[in-house]
Order: sequence, then structure tokens, then C-alpha cells
Amino acid sequence: MIEIAARPTRRVFLIGVRIKSQTATEVEESLDELAELAATAKAIVVGRGTQRLDAPVAGTFIGKGKAEEFADFCRNNKVDTVIIDDELSPAQARNLERIFQCKIMDRTSLILEIFSQRAQTREGKLQVELAQLEYLLPRLTRYWGHLSRQAGGIGQRGGEGESQLEADRRRVQERIDKIREELELVRRQRSTQRAGRLRRQWPLASIVGYTNAGKSTLLNALTGAQAFAEDKLFATLDPMTRRLRLPTNQNVLLSDTVGFIRKLPHGLVEAFKATLEEVVQADLLLHVVDISHPQADAQIAAVQKVLEEIGAADKPVMLVLNKVDRLTDRGVVERYRQTMPGAVAVSAKTGEGLDDLLSEMSGRLRPVRMFLEFAFPQAQWRMLSRLQQIGQITERKYGAQQVTVRARIPPHARAEFEPFIVRDLGAGDNGNEEDGGKIC
Repeated sequence: MIEIAARPTRRVFLIGVRIKSQTATEVEESLDELAELAATAKAIVVGRGTQRLDAPVAGTFIGKGKAEEFADFCRNNKVDTVIIDDELSPAQARNLERIFQCKIMDRTSLILEIFSQRAQTREGKLQVELAQLEYLLPRLTRYWGHLSRQAGGIGQRGGEGESQLEADRRRVQERIDKIREELELVRRQRSTQRAGRLRRQWPLASIVGYTNAGKSTLLNALTGAQAFAEDKLFATLDPMTRRLRLPTNQNVLLSDTVGFIRKLPHGLVEAFKATLEEVVQADLLLHVVDISHPQADAQIAAVQKVLEEIGAADKPVMLVLNKVDRLTDRGVVERYRQTMPGAVAVSAKTGEGLDDLLSEMSGRLRPVRMFLEFAFPQAQWRMLSRLQQIGQITERKYGAQQVTVRARIPPHARAEFEPFIVRDLGAGDNGNEEDGGKIC
């Protein structure tokens, strides 16, 4: 079993189970996504099979007869790995390995393998290792079963496998505890960084969405970042945060996060909580959707489910309908706008709609700002230039001796301009309360 589990994944066969509540289309779409995941892991999909069941079989997940049928196909086509489109119990994986005589993976282990290939930063690698170890811990019996069958001597309670199993469990648990300590340090560092952001009063916007929806491409287009972007599932795992200046002359921190997916393993969500804290703490979530994908609605629902799981379901969300350049029917966009007001259609690849996106973000992230009238002597042009950098000027009048300006500035900047303040204009010109707005 150890030898089988260690074999590399090259030629794979996919298996899905259709439960009574599912349609054949849903199962095929899920297998299509599993095939994309396999391709991301650099595997070649040789074939696929499905079985309709009232419920998964306790011992082998699929029926034993069907398993034998699929096993014959795999032997004849030199398949080295079978991937099940659900999570297997340790016993089910062990029994299937005996039937197929090749490596058995489930959807969770495949995603973990992809994550281990893609993680680049120290934090990302720690999070992936934690998820892998927590997945492995209850499955250790599977790897030492051949030793546990050996009889112990007189007075011994178990065989060699039992003692080795306990030793491995202890080592794995010790490593898990160590990784959690290191990730807790990461969380404290993020809290310190967040405190610094709050002192600057910069709001945080987090990009969330289904994997391969174009999140990293959007971050690059808006901020000039050089985040890795590729047309593959989970192309990037490590978060990236960049400063973005909105049309209102306001600084915003824009953060990219790991992509979500249907059947996202709970262990991965737990392991990546240090990263996903940026989502929980965000003032606005940019939910990026691949509007050209035939299952866009299902992907939106999958993202919303994960947001609920991490405690971010009540966050303000702005829907970003990406990849409109791939659409042949633009009526799709209008249908989404009717059901989801405030949705913005863009193409992160071509730049279409990005100005509309920035304008909508400016309205959604309108901070608590002071609306003031200033009078700058002609000699104080440097201070006027400084005001242009940090504030939003709404009106400017030039006189013989001075320049009169109306502008909105962050509260912390008032002291810097105190000598030039003529009067406080309150909520805003024309008494519009939203000009003084709150983050919404």
C-alpha cells in the first residue's frame, strides 16, 4: 500500500457517483471540473465513469461490480491513478486500492496535491502542509495495515504495525501543533499590519471568486501588480495586497485571495484561515465571476457558501462580471444586473469596464471625510499641491491674492491644513448627507 500511494500521478481515470437528488448534467459538469484539476496537476485523463446510486457504498464508495469493471479498463489502458470526485473514507480508499491495484485519490487529495505544487511563500507552504497532515492523520492506518497483521509475542498487545502507527501519529500531531504555532504568529503579524492600515484610514477591498475567474488578472489590471495569472484552476495560492488610488483620490488596499471551488474541503478552509482573514476584515468584497462560464450561477453559489463558512456572509459585496470579451450575447450581463443591482461588467484582460468598476468602488468605499473650504495664499502653492494629493477637490476659485478651494479630506489630515481652513461645510455641498458618507 505504501508503494502504491507513493507512485506518481500520470495517467488517471475519473469516477463520479450520481445520487438520486443529482442530475446527470450536474455529475458530468463536476467531472469536467475534476478533469481540469487533474490537468492542473499535470496528469492525463484517460477516461471517466459514473454510477447511479441511492447512496455511496460504505465499503467501496461505488458498487463492487462497477469497481471491477472500471478496474479492467484501467489495467488495459495503463492507468496509474484513479480519482474519485468526492471525499473517501480511509477504509474506502484501502478497499479500492485492493481492487484497482493502483493509486487511489479523492477530490480532496487532488486539490491538496495541486496546492503543494503551487504554494510559493513560507506561509502558503505551511498552510498546505497543515491541511495535508490533518487529512493524513486519520488515514495512517491505511499505510501501516500490512504490519498490523503481524502477530505480537507473548505479553505484547499488538504487532509491529501498531507501535509504528502510534509513533507516526505522535510525530504527525507534533508537526501539526508546530505549524499551528507558526501560523498563529502569521495572524499576529497580519493584525499588526491591519492596525497600521487603520491608522492610515485606508479601507480594504478583497477580491474573491471561483478559481480561474480572473482575480489575479484583475488585480494586475487595476494596480499594475505582477501577480502570476494562468488559465488554470488554482494558478495562484499566495495572497497579494497592493495600493489602489480611486478616482476620488482615495487610497484603498486591494487584496487578492485563494480561489474557491465546489466541494472545497473543510480542512483547506481551516488551514487557510490566516489568508482568508483578509476577506473577513475587508470593507468590501469584489466577487469576481467568469460571466462566460456556462455554470456561472453554480460558481456564485459555491463562493457564497464558502463566505458563509468563514464568517464573511454579511460583508458588502460588489459583483464583478468578468470576461465579457468572451461573450457572444451581451444580454447575459443585463440579466445579472436586473437581479444583482450594482454589478459591473468588465474584461480584466482587455481593460473594458475598468473605469466603471473604479467609479462604483469609489461610491461603495466612500470614507468618513471632512468637507471644508480652504483659502491658500498664492505663495502656498505647495500646500495646495499637497491637498490635491490626499483630498478630493470639488471646487476651485482663483483670486488676485489667494486660491479658494472646497475639498474633502481624511479627518487625520485636518491638523496639517488648519491654518488655511475658512469654514466647515458639514455633510457636503447642497446638504447632501451622502457626501460625508459612511463605508457601505
